[in-house]
Amino acid sequence: MLRALPVLAAGVGAASCGYALAGRGSFLPAYIRTLGIPMFGNTTPYPTIEQTFTQKVREEFQASGRYTVTPTDAGADGIVRGEIQSVSSQPVGLNDAQLASRYRFTVVVKVAFEDVKQQKTLWENPALAFSDEYDLANPAAGGIDVAAFAGNDRAAFERMATDFAKSVVSAILEAF
Repeated sequence: MLRALPVLAAGVGAASCGYALAGRGSFLPAYIRTLGIPMFGNTTPYPTIEQTFTQKVREEFQASGRYTVTPTDAGADGIVRGEIQSVSSQPVGLNDAQLASRYRFTVVVKVAFEDVKQQKTLWENPALAFSDEYDLANPAAGGIDVAAFAGNDRAAFERMATDFAKSVVSAILEAF
């Protein structure tokens, strides 16, 4: 029993130290219930990429179950604005024929969350870089361009947009 006492004391101390599970709260004001997420801008040469990324951010906010999401800023309490600034790829893995078979894709997006009522920006990142690696099902003879990846391996591109949206929504809700 005496050996259990220090363990019990440590458990009680840890429970009162302020630790909490990530992703369970929100720093957003309670009056923000409707989020406007207009189509992101796109300054890259890759058309339609903004549609996928915008839609994934909308879906991620809707999945939280706390907000009504609209595709415009009309009538919204908070607005998420984004602009895709660049998309790049780098080979990071080779197959037996010494051709690139795995690539790291990086998307740089300017993202901001505005409080309409207070007329101020609550969170922003002017150059949020999101990278992830993807295997190519059919590596081309020597290289890949982002447009080919987006068009031919749509599933991987969708995964990247989904992962990006989770990062953005988590950052906005948790103010990191």
